[in-house]
Amino acid sequence: MIAQALAQLNALADQQKAIEALAYHKTDRPYLGLKVPQIEKLTSLWRAECSFEDRIQLASDLWETNIHEARIAAAKLLTQARIKPDDTAAWDLICQWLPQFDSWAIADHICIAAQKRITADPARIDTVETWTTSENMWTRRAALVATLPFTKQNFPKPFELDIRDRVLGWASVYIDDKDWFIQKAVAWWLRDLSKHDPARTAAFLDQHGERMKSFARKEAAQYLG
Repeated sequence: MIAQALAQLNALADQQKAIEALAYHKTDRPYLGLKVPQIEKLTSLWRAECSFEDRIQLASDLWETNIHEARIAAAKLLTQARIKPDDTAAWDLICQWLPQFDSWAIADHICIAAQKRITADPARIDTVETWTTSENMWTRRAALVATLPFTKQNFPKPFELDIRDRVLGWASVYIDDKDWFIQKAVAWWLRDLSKHDPARTAAFLDQHGERMKSFARKEAAQYLG
C-alpha cells in the first residue's frame, strides 16, 4: 500500500511549489509541493480502501518517509472523531510521533488528530500533561493545541471545567517561556476560551498577563470587552 500511496503523491508533485514550500517551512526534508486539499482527496480514497489495521500501517509507513506531504497524509488518515472497534492504536501512533515534531505545519495536523482521540477519551489528558515538561518545544506546544476542543463548550460539564483549569495551569507556566510559538499557543488557547468562558480568560490575564509578550496578551484579549 505504501508504494501505491507514494506513487499517487508523487504523481501530483510540483517541483516549483516544492522549492517554495522548503523555503517557507525552513525544515530540511523532502517536499512535493502539494496543497492540503490534494492530500485530503487522496487520504479519503485510502481510508475507503483500507481496513483500520491497514490504515494504521499506512499512516506509520507514510510518516517514516519523512516527506512533508506524506507526514500530513499520515495525520489525515488518523483524523476521525469515532474509530471503532478500538482507537488505541491511533492514539499510540500519535504519541510515538510526538517527540519527532519539528515544524508547526506537521505538528498542527497531528494535533488535530490528537484532538479527536482526546475528546473520545478525556482520560488521555493525563498523558498530555506529560508533554508539558518535554525538552522539545513542539511537544510542549502540542499540549495546548491538542486540547483546544475544551475551550469551546458553552455549557461545559464538570470534567470539562476541570480540564480547562488544568490546561490554564500549564499555560501559567508556559508564559515564562518567551519562544514565539509557545506564546502564540497560549494566546490561541485563551482567545478561543474567551468566546465561551470570558470570566476564566479575564481572570487568567489579570493574574498572569503582565508576564506575557505584548502580542500574545493582545491576541488573548481580542474578544474580551
